[in-house]
Amino acid sequence: MSESTSLRHREIRDEVHTVEESGSSRSPRKKIELPPSPSRWFTKEFYFYYFLYIVFAPYILKVAYDFSSESHPNFKLYSDKLSDGWLFGRKVDNSDSQFSAIRDNYPYIGLSMVVYLVASQVIRRIYERESTKQHDRVTPRVYFILGFALLFLCFVYGLNTLKILSIVSVNYWIAKGFKNSRLNPILTWIFNMGVLFANEKCSGYRYSMISEKLAFMDEYSGLFEQWYVLFNISMLRMVSFNMDYYWSLSESSQASLPPQKEKRMVEPTNEKERVNTPCPPSDYNFIYYLAYILYTPLFLAGPIITFNNFISQLRFPSKALSTRSTIIYGLRVLASILLMEVLLHCFYVVSISKAKAWTGFSPLEMGMVGYLNLKLIWLKLFIIWRLFRFWAMADGIETQENMLRCMSNNYSALGFWRSWHRSYNRWLIRYIYVPLGGTKYQIYNIGIVFTFVALWHDISMNLLAWAWLITLFILPEIICTAIFAKPKFQVKPWYRHFAATGAVINILFMMTANLVGFAVGLDGVQEMITRIFEIDGIIFLGTTFLCIFATVQMMFEIREYERRKHGHYLNY
Repeated sequence: MSESTSLRHREIRDEVHTVEESGSSRSPRKKIELPPSPSRWFTKEFYFYYFLYIVFAPYILKVAYDFSSESHPNFKLYSDKLSDGWLFGRKVDNSDSQFSAIRDNYPYIGLSMVVYLVASQVIRRIYERESTKQHDRVTPRVYFILGFALLFLCFVYGLNTLKILSIVSVNYWIAKGFKNSRLNPILTWIFNMGVLFANEKCSGYRYSMISEKLAFMDEYSGLFEQWYVLFNISMLRMVSFNMDYYWSLSESSQASLPPQKEKRMVEPTNEKERVNTPCPPSDYNFIYYLAYILYTPLFLAGPIITFNNFISQLRFPSKALSTRSTIIYGLRVLASILLMEVLLHCFYVVSISKAKAWTGFSPLEMGMVGYLNLKLIWLKLFIIWRLFRFWAMADGIETQENMLRCMSNNYSALGFWRSWHRSYNRWLIRYIYVPLGGTKYQIYNIGIVFTFVALWHDISMNLLAWAWLITLFILPEIICTAIFAKPKFQVKPWYRHFAATGAVINILFMMTANLVGFAVGLDGVQEMITRIFEIDGIIFLGTTFLCIFATVQMMFEIREYERRKHGHYLNY
């Protein structure tokens, strides 16, 4: 390998270290920071904000409840999308296909979790007692993980499991066939992006496309016939293995290891070491690869973990996990599921948006359809990610926590993106953003990253529009932060209110982009904007601006509280 290539690998790895810790790929520099501000929670200004909350929060929820009632004139326009409920004598809005696939199968998921965890604990206890070498402890567990995963896949996807195994095998062949050649990452990306497009174009393929004699195999499709819908998560793991293997073969990879870690395997002290320290060459084998790709707790929805990190945790279990913390985490997941049930029984905004049943709605009602759609999207992903993260935690595998803040506690587009799908964000930084140059070409790279995110989610114009809107809306934040986030402005009495005004605009932009991409689409947003610029809409917009302004001030104060508590701002 050439010296320039090795140097580039070293630069990429060093930059990944910096980005994953700070959220920026610039070299860390000592910043001049003002001391934390005194608490404002019990000031007259904040009492006014509390008053706004007490008045408006219950009112807007009542408005949403009223237009979701059977007595509302528009109810008949979307009632066919509702299902029989079990709370409050009301119907339930189970029309979100992504969440209903999880909700309708809670019993199967719960049973799978119990069977898996009991068997996993038995295997671990037997081999941890009999083996003194870390390598000997890993192999039996990997075989169990792989064996259970194959049974789980056959149950969930039936004979479509063969399609999944074929795709992941080709990806493995690319990694092993081209090793440290530059063709490895190039072909890895071409193949994986091609698979995403082909899956969408061919609707997951049918055996009858190969031969009519194989048509009978299409009938055995398991619990979820559309296996390709969730395959994009597996695609991320496939890229992770190939790139981690590719980087492990570089001279700079081995040169960067401390001498003691070259001679023997030493337990990593933190997640960064787990991610960036290459595994022993023998770990990059087909069995470990399949176990990683098909790992049951994280297979369907993540959170995403790199290959290096996964194998490291099998060999050296994370000390951050405890039985008590895992149980508490599970109870919190259960509470979130119950909250979702209440919301789905009270607010039918998903069905309303699917049927476009907003004829005659006021600007406030249109606004609540959009806002609650975003809330339900946030909560459904919150539940899905935390449910499967809990499963992995109970199995001794620690992953990144997605959604570190509530959706309504974000005013920065960059901060929101870092915390919204944090494990995915880390993946994007490691495998796309930094290799493309990081902040050296920031705007260019942000556009590429968000376009990839849109295509990765779904190949549709709504999501492409979302990606380009996000890129466009991030620009003002980057520019204003570069100009005004300096001590000479921050000491001014008007700065906090000026920043809050910008944050309100930022939030409205982010809501618009996410409504286009994930909720009501371009048509729905155009309808909302049209209503807003009527007389009632202008009043609604002004009131909304004031309420969001009050909310942003509370967000600022939460950040200051965190700074007073931890000594620094949290990086999300």
